[in-house]
Amino acid sequence: MRAGRQPRWVLPAALAVVVVLALVVLVVVVTGTGPAARPTCTVTAPANSPGLRSSWSGSPEQMDNAATIAAVGRKLGAPDRAITIALATAIQESTLANLPGGDRDSVGLFQQRPSQGWGTVSELLDTVTSSTKFYEALLATPGWADMDVTEAAQRVQRSGFPEAYADHEPEARTLAVNFLGQNPGGLTCTDLDLSAPPKDTVAGLARAELGNARLSGPQNAENGWAIASWLVAHSTRLALDRVTYDGRTWTAASGTWQQTGAADGILALHRVGEP
Repeated sequence: MRAGRQPRWVLPAALAVVVVLALVVLVVVVTGTGPAARPTCTVTAPANSPGLRSSWSGSPEQMDNAATIAAVGRKLGAPDRAITIALATAIQESTLANLPGGDRDSVGLFQQRPSQGWGTVSELLDTVTSSTKFYEALLATPGWADMDVTEAAQRVQRSGFPEAYADHEPEARTLAVNFLGQNPGGLTCTDLDLSAPPKDTVAGLARAELGNARLSGPQNAENGWAIASWLVAHSTRLALDRVTYDGRTWTAASGTWQQTGAADGILALHRVGEP
């Protein structure tokens, strides 16, 4: 062997050490940063609420659509049970997604079919319009209020799987009590991406869904919490980073409701980029 020349087995061993070190570094980097948190919205049920799901989580899009369905029901004066039926139906039909297609010519939150007289595709892809059409059909059904969820929904939808609607009644009821303002602070949204420009103005969306463009100011308890929940659910669409009602504040940064002042019945909101 010549002086100064490495044995042939040394190079593969050195290479193996480099590879192992690289893997260690990669593991440390991946473990240290972790996967990006997913934007999530969650509703919880009030304590001691039999028949309600204790909590239900979905994407901001799903909660946004649930808020629209509930708000349209309130605007139309629909009873609480009608709102639960509407939410259970949309969970079953579309998982609360505004689908551009489906079985045959079905579209939208409720998978309504233009060929069955529900309206045009563009009308049914408008979540306010499709929700309004569902409530109108439900409330026009004789005896709907005495029916269980499956029967009432089936009278409207004519589904091939009618028994499935009842499966979603527990989470639909949990969604409903929050959007009806019956569970203060029960809706939260976390890890939201508020970097995109708002898709709607607060006044315009409130007018379309709630029938009232003026939201801030004094509110009675249920109405105030109903609007506060509606705002949080629509926070990505409206680029809201803070909602306050009755001395409690939800922020996008914390994702939770915290006591920030005295209970005063006042509703306020803040949009990203505003002073």
